[in-house]
Amino acid sequence: MAALDIIGALLVLLGSLFLFLGALGILRMPDLYNRMQTGTKATTLGNMLTLVGLGLLEPAWLPKICLIILFVLITNPLSSHALARAAHRAGYPLAAGSVTDALREDEQAGGIEPGSTACQVRDPGSDPQPEVAE
Repeated sequence: MAALDIIGALLVLLGSLFLFLGALGILRMPDLYNRMQTGTKATTLGNMLTLVGLGLLEPAWLPKICLIILFVLITNPLSSHALARAAHRAGYPLAAGSVTDALREDEQAGGIEPGSTACQVRDPGSDPQPEVAE
């Protein structure tokens, strides 16, 4: 059991280091997109390592921790991607040193105006909602 405790403690320490480096990266990166990418990658790995370490320290928690890791693995990158696309659509600029804007190039190749929505927005007045009886 002592070996699992040592490995678990090292994984928790390594996960904490990744979380710290992710926070440091958020402070040091030049624009919103780089900060988001740095924070997402580092915190996803940091959370997973910390949780695996806790699972090794407390084996009874391991099944629940595996579910939490799966949830973090799916939702963290997905939410970061959605936020980055929303920021791009809202017009947040890239850093001056950015080489390319692949999303803007894709939008222009597809005939989508930069900063516009790619779908039609329904006019609330054109399709009245049914009245609710009180």
